[in-house]
Amino acid sequence: MSIFMLVLALIVLGIAGYSLVYTFRIAGQEKQLKGEFDTDIPDVVKEHPYIRNPVFLSILIGSILITLFIVYWSIRYLS
Repeated sequence: MSIFMLVLALIVLGIAGYSLVYTFRIAGQEKQLKGEFDTDIPDVVKEHPYIRNPVFLSILIGSILITLFIVYWSIRYLS
């Protein structure tokens, strides 16, 4: 396994773990609300709604890695 695949696998596992913990935390908050449908959004989420979303994080990290991979191969073989 190449170093690129190892790093990518570790990042994917990290995002998956973070997503799982975050999902369980949100599910716990839903149980505590006990039927209150219209509650306030936490201030942390209001300040950073996109950073707290694991889907956006994975798209951002994946895009950065793909771009770095393309630049690396371009520099290596086109020079």
